[in-house]
This record gives sequence, structure tokens and C-alpha cells, in this order.
Amino acid sequence: MNSKEPSAGSKPAIENVPPSTHAEDQTPDPTWKSTKAADGDTAMALFNDLDELHEEVDPEEARKLLRKIDLMILPYLAVCYAFFYIDKTTLSYAAIFGVRDDLKLHGTQYNWLSSIFYFGFLAWAFPTNFLMQRLPIGKYLGANIFMWGVFLMIQAACNSFETLAALRALGGAAEACSDPAFMLITSMWYTRREQPVRIGLWYTANGLGIALGGLLGYGIGHIRGALPSWKYEFIVIGALCAAWGIIMFIFLPDSPVSAPGLTQRERRIAVERIRENQTGVENKHLKPYQILEAFKDYKLYIFFMLGVVCNIPNGGISNFGTIIIQGFGFSTLVTTLMQIPYGVLIAFSILVCVYLNDRYENRRCIFILIFLIPNIVGAFGLRFVPADRGVGRLICYYLTGPYNAAFVLVLSMQIANTAGHTKKVVTNAVLFLGYCTGNLAGPFFYKTDQSPTYPLGIWSMIVAHLIEVVLISVLGLLLRWENQKRDRIQSQMPGGLEGRDLDATAFLDLTDRENLK
Repeated sequence: MNSKEPSAGSKPAIENVPPSTHAEDQTPDPTWKSTKAADGDTAMALFNDLDELHEEVDPEEARKLLRKIDLMILPYLAVCYAFFYIDKTTLSYAAIFGVRDDLKLHGTQYNWLSSIFYFGFLAWAFPTNFLMQRLPIGKYLGANIFMWGVFLMIQAACNSFETLAALRALGGAAEACSDPAFMLITSMWYTRREQPVRIGLWYTANGLGIALGGLLGYGIGHIRGALPSWKYEFIVIGALCAAWGIIMFIFLPDSPVSAPGLTQRERRIAVERIRENQTGVENKHLKPYQILEAFKDYKLYIFFMLGVVCNIPNGGISNFGTIIIQGFGFSTLVTTLMQIPYGVLIAFSILVCVYLNDRYENRRCIFILIFLIPNIVGAFGLRFVPADRGVGRLICYYLTGPYNAAFVLVLSMQIANTAGHTKKVVTNAVLFLGYCTGNLAGPFFYKTDQSPTYPLGIWSMIVAHLIEVVLISVLGLLLRWENQKRDRIQSQMPGGLEGRDLDATAFLDLTDRENLK
């Protein structure tokens, strides 16, 4: 089964294939029964034998089930993701509402407040990923979102840099499970073909969060109460986040194997749908050999570097965007409204990107490169368009948004090319360590004495995007080489490429190096 574009994830790339995974060594029934009793995928609990993997499913029934799954999963993830970005911009809005003056922030303290969130994220990244593997993922995610909202509300009571920094670090730790959990949930419910579109749909809420954050900021800026506007920003948005965490805890299903909204037959069909992924649903056993294999896999390091360079621009823009826009000559309240078109453009670019990727399969690397072009152009414009050309610079600022669409495809490449539940957890954690590192480093390129044009910060965006172009090109070539190698090995087996027994390996929790399929 040849792949035109390796990044499409039609099969995970491998390097070394142990003899035990060869087709002639597969004995489906004994393997199925012995692994089911040991440490195979949780999906095995739904089936008594391999024959049940071949229930006749009417295409219309499958389409109805997919729509049902979408309604069970996507709204919760999308709304939550909108809150993520609203949260990331609360400090930015608080900055123009006076938090820097009220807390007497000086020097690089505002930069540290922007970055320290990701120190908490970074410190808790590995523990939270391993807890996700052991605990019901829907409940664990909901509990963390609730605590994250609580920490955000308490920030309104801060009266010093130290207290605000401590709470932002705790908020970062609470959010550390979010993106990796979304990735695992998407991989356990959707086929490889469906994953980029679904990631795009919940990630689109990133842009909608920016737009909604602008509207909320505008509304909060008009509150004339006993507290400064920046305190209402934390209270209102934190309360909304905490409430949504409770909703997710109650209603978000933990797995297709146990989803209360599905009948037993629908659960089996939901699992059967992802059989060809060869990445399983989930496995509650922590497997040390998969941890070791993850760290020996070159893809892990490339995804870490992509996490860094994709998010250096994000770390800067999300915290300094309002200050940059205000520098174009807009008032405080108008500045909040100017973020709305930026958010809408991000949402639109993500939808267009995932649509094109779905329409023209096996082209992820190409589309990532295409959607990086506006960002590079916009960043060069912010650096070189004269400061007195406010409209031109605003347009250039808006052009820096579509990097989000490129990052969506990077995320989908990672889950499509990693198998074995423990290995997926580790690779997710490392990618988001890179995500943290980039967001942590980004604000420090925006020097206080360079406000509001921030030439060093804009150069950091340009360099990061150019490095991303190189990394994506290298990854695409390496994955193409790996897939060609895989096809050569499979073609030499009895039955060739068409004789592969997908049932024998689909739910054995094999890694992408163990499993040839």
C-alpha cells in the first residue's frame, strides 16, 4: 500500500522490524486470546473473537454513528480549546487594562508572567501524560480544566508580581494535560483520514477564542465596578472555564469502549472503524520498552523541534499582540476589537487547510509549507513596513495568523505516525515539551525598550518559521524513505502487500516499529 505523501500517515513509519511481526509468524486466534488476557488494547474487551471484528455494517449506519461521535466529542473539545486561547490572552488584555501599573511591574517582569505559565506546563508535562494513561481521560481532563479556571479566577486577588507568577505557574500545570489529551482522544475515536479534519475543527476554536476574547475584552472594559477592569477579566473568564470543566467531567466519554452514549453494537463499530489505523484505542499498562523505543526514534526529536519553532511566534503574539496593535494608534477598547478579524482569519485558514488536506490526500507536508508563506510575508512586513503605515502594518499582523493551520497538520502527522499507547503518550509529552519551550522563550524576544514595534520579537518569528520549513522538508523526506522501506519488506512476505492480516495486529498495542501494517 504505497503512500504518495508520507506525512499523510497512511501507515506509521518504521525502522527495525522484529522477526515476530512477520506475516508468516502471525497466528491470529492464539495471539488474540493470549494478548487479550494480558496487556492488549482495551478495545479487545468488546470482542470474544476475531470474527466479531467483521460485523456487517450498513454504510448509512456508519455515517450516522460518525455524526453521533462528532456530537459526543467535538463540541466539548472545541469550546475548551476556545477557552485555552482566551486564557492565553487574558494577560495581554490585562496589560492594556492597567495590570502593569497596578502591580508595579517593571523590567522583564511582564515577560516572566507571560512565560512562567509554561514553566508550570513544562514541569507537569510528563506526570500528567502518564496519569492520563492510567485514569479515565474524560474525567481527568474535566478535573484539570476546572482547576485551571479556579486558578485563573484567583489571579484577580493578586497584589504583587510574585503571587500572580505563582498562580500562572499553577494554571500552566493544570493545562498541561489539555493538548495531549485532545490528541489521544482524537486518535482513539477517528480514522487517519478523519483525524486532520477533526483536529482542524477543534483547533479552529483557537481562532474563534481570539475573536471571542476580543468581544469579552471589549465588554469587560466597559464594566464600571469597584474593581479594576483587569480583575474582571480574570474573574469572568476563569468562572466560565471552571464551569466548562464541570460539564466536561460529566459528559465527555472516556473511550469508545465504555462510552455511555453508545450501544454495545455501536461501540464495536466505533472500534472497528479505527482497525486500519493499527494504533489501537488505549492501553492502561505503562510499558518501559515503549518509552525506550520512543526516545530512540528520530521522529520524537523532530516533533520536539517543531513544537519549539512553531510556538516561538505564538508565545510572542499571544502576549504582545494587543500591545503591537495599540502601537498602530488605536485606543484601548478599539484594540480589543481589532483582535476579532485576526481570530476569524485563523479559524478560516485552519478550515481551508484541513479541507484541502482531506480533498487532496497524502500532501500534509506540502500544505504545511503553503500555509507558512503568509506568516513569513506578514512577519517581514511587520519588520520593514514603516511605523507610520498603520493600516499596512495591521494587515501584516493579520497575516501572521495562519501558522495555526500549519501546526494542526503537524499534530495530525504525529498521531498518524506513532503507535503503541505508551509510545504515543511519551511522544505527545515530548512534542508538547517543545510547545512549552517555544511559548516560554517567545516573550523574551519582545524587549520592553523596543515597544511597540519589537524588532527582535519580529525577527524571532521570521527565523522560527524558516527553521520550520527546513524541519518539515526533512521530516517529509525521511518518512517517504521509511514508507518505501516498509513496502519493500512487506512485498517480500507471503501474500505481499495485499495479504496483510490487519485483524491480528490492530489491537495488540504494538508500536509503529513492531507492527508492519
